[in-house]
Amino acid sequence: MLVVEAKLKNGTPEQYSRLDEAILTAQFIRNKCVRYWIDNKGTTRNDLQKHCSVLASDKTTPWANKLNSQARQSSADRAWASISRFYANCRNPSIKKKGFPKFKKHTRSVEYKVTGYKLSDDRRKITFTDGFKAGKFDLWCSNKTLVYYSEQQIKRVRVVKQADGYYCQFLIDYDREEKHEFTGSVVGIDLGLKEFYTDSYGNTVENPRYLRKSEKRLKKATRRLSKRFCKGKKKQSNNYHKQRKKVAKLHLKVSRQRKDKAIKDALALVQSHDLVVYEALLVSNMVKNHKLAKSISDASWYQFTIWVNYFAKIHRITCIAVPPHFTTIDCSVCGTKVEKTLSTRTHQCPSCETVLDRDHNAARNILSKGLKQLGAYLNGSGGHPQTDPNACQESGLWVFNRDVEHLSCLVETGIPDA
Repeated sequence: MLVVEAKLKNGTPEQYSRLDEAILTAQFIRNKCVRYWIDNKGTTRNDLQKHCSVLASDKTTPWANKLNSQARQSSADRAWASISRFYANCRNPSIKKKGFPKFKKHTRSVEYKVTGYKLSDDRRKITFTDGFKAGKFDLWCSNKTLVYYSEQQIKRVRVVKQADGYYCQFLIDYDREEKHEFTGSVVGIDLGLKEFYTDSYGNTVENPRYLRKSEKRLKKATRRLSKRFCKGKKKQSNNYHKQRKKVAKLHLKVSRQRKDKAIKDALALVQSHDLVVYEALLVSNMVKNHKLAKSISDASWYQFTIWVNYFAKIHRITCIAVPPHFTTIDCSVCGTKVEKTLSTRTHQCPSCETVLDRDHNAARNILSKGLKQLGAYLNGSGGHPQTDPNACQESGLWVFNRDVEHLSCLVETGIPDA
């Protein structure tokens, strides 16, 4: 599947307000489905789909019938997704917070399937045809990619409200696959805060720290927003809402910078290697350290590993996530455990007298772990090497979809010299 995003342009304020009504109606349907599940024991996904028809025919909620029928079904699917996730967490004893389904207050999207909209022949305009009658919008896309796909390939269309406008996300049925020249290059990477990552060759990628660079401007804008807030007043002034949108745009810019950086770094890493090994960090646990939480979130490791897995899939290369235990402490040459504090940036082994940067040493250990897992898989004695459970949720079914001879060559390549 492929997602193409285009901005909805040249609409009137009334048209955009009708899109807001459609989004609020989708939120209403989703919350009603959650309430129906709470009140009726043994409710299934099919029952929620049927409940959408009941809501549409209810005279007390006439706005529900304005929303396209398949968009109502998509809202019910969202409710069932949160319910099924709650059931899965209840069956997993290792998850303490089960995540009981909650009612949404600030939904920002509505999803259509194959009806409720119509694309123009040149794929540059879209018209929404459901009961809200939002009308026609121009589609602005940086690369006119929609013209290359037929309407039969477009499976879903999601309208998303963001700080700088409204966007259409098209889910396209397309199996993306890129050509990759296999050279036998293997690499292990250690994610960090001083440098974004250090590979097993000693090369580093700079940590841009986008939030830290924008923090001064964000604090100034947030203070101005706080001064314009009138406590106890139900409806805030227009100046308050103008400033609120400015703050939201600043945060949106930081998030887009992080995403762009993650995509470019992940693509460059995958294109230049045949085997990528990284550590499967539990970022959700690491951000509980309040002294490092902001820096960890600003680094955006989780998003980077997601894109590494994605590009590894479409380039048909091997990608392995290994446990991070003792990768910093162990010597990558002799295996001696050398205790370090966070401030100790150099690895100095008393046994073999190896002196390396601590991140370089960790990256070599990570690569060594990945090669051991790969060797165990090829020998059939170690089961299946693990992939990052937080990254792609695919259990590594695609990871080793290449010839065993090529994989054997990767194991024989080994760890690069320091």
